[in-house]
Amino acid sequence: MEYKNKMQQIEIEKMVLNCGGIDDKYEKSVKLLTMITKRKVNFRTSNKRIPTFNISPGKKSGCRVTIRDKDEIITLLKRFFAAVDNKISRKKIVNNHFSFGIREYIEIPGLEYNRDIGILGFEVDVSFSRKGKRVKLKKIKQGKYPKRQEVTKEEIIEFLKKNLKLEVTKK
Repeated sequence: MEYKNKMQQIEIEKMVLNCGGIDDKYEKSVKLLTMITKRKVNFRTSNKRIPTFNISPGKKSGCRVTIRDKDEIITLLKRFFAAVDNKISRKKIVNNHFSFGIREYIEIPGLEYNRDIGILGFEVDVSFSRKGKRVKLKKIKQGKYPKRQEVTKEEIIEFLKKNLKLEVTKK
């Protein structure tokens, strides 16, 4: 979609790779995300106590990596979508972002099975924005970010079809 106003153009803001698990699975998740992105991994701690999953407050329960480099995001997305047959469900796309999961990392082209990691999957979340979003986020002289500045579901679908040549299914 061509916009006359350059402030209306949409762009990828960031991509977050997320993998959960405690104890041994947490260590494998860190190795997996480091292997895929070659970046430092941030951990998440739990706030609740869930005895069935052996989770207690303050315990590391997952890890994630945030990527903001646009070129790196596009190259990783092409590889990730190749793992899911270049299709995404319409239900996984909402205003301002879309998410999908990869069941096994060995389905991604260019990655081989690693014995230390085993079989493990992860989630991918991609956020979109328009220019001017900083006005809403800054602390001093914070401004309003109107509803019309949100990136709609249809605009994201059009972006995915045009730039990544994806097929968006109804399921």
